[in-house]
Amino acid sequence: MAGRAAVPEVIWARPERTGRGPKPAFTRADIAAAAVRIADADGLDGVTMRHVATELGCGTMSLYNYVPRKEDLYELMIDAIGAEHEMFEPTGDWRADMLRNAEETRAIMYRHTWVPRLMPGVFGFSPNTLRYLEHCLACLEPLDVPAGTKTELIALLNSVVTTYTGNDIATAERTRSVPWTAEEENAVRMAYLGSQIATGAYPRMTAAFADQSGPVDLEAVFRRALERVLDAFDPELR
Repeated sequence: MAGRAAVPEVIWARPERTGRGPKPAFTRADIAAAAVRIADADGLDGVTMRHVATELGCGTMSLYNYVPRKEDLYELMIDAIGAEHEMFEPTGDWRADMLRNAEETRAIMYRHTWVPRLMPGVFGFSPNTLRYLEHCLACLEPLDVPAGTKTELIALLNSVVTTYTGNDIATAERTRSVPWTAEEENAVRMAYLGSQIATGAYPRMTAAFADQSGPVDLEAVFRRALERVLDAFDPELR
């Protein structure tokens, strides 16, 4: 790939455009916005250097002067959507604030359904990522645990959000790709599951399903998962 470095680089440590010449025609923000528009419309697979260059109205090789690698482009995209986080004033209730952050992250992922595919592959501490982490740490100021433990909490909570939301998005995308409804498929699968449970070969699963009084409330399951993560870090619950 043109311009690919032989050693690891952090795009944020690079100048906006390498080399000498006229004033850059585009900013990183312009490039990131174009890539995000493409990903929102066509999915992550639609984001190619050629497609982004066309969206910007420049040549593909010219784009490499701004973004040497596709991985850098992904990092710009993640940073761009990171600006959608609301850096609200912490309330003093660290649990409520972190739940609000988690729900907001989930909403961002639903708006940009390609994001879970890039997490946790994009590891760079971009400007907006750093601002968000600083915000989360401010929300956790009342929590009496070491700073390193707080960063673990943030990472674990984000992982839960990414996993649940990514699975939900993948399920919805699969449903759109088959010629039957989710309800029809679920009915067939539940009938099969019921036939297997009825054999008596799975007594523990039989007991587990007996505790279910009706359809699983996935929203409630998601909320409990978040609460349990917070419980694990709450000194008052130890």
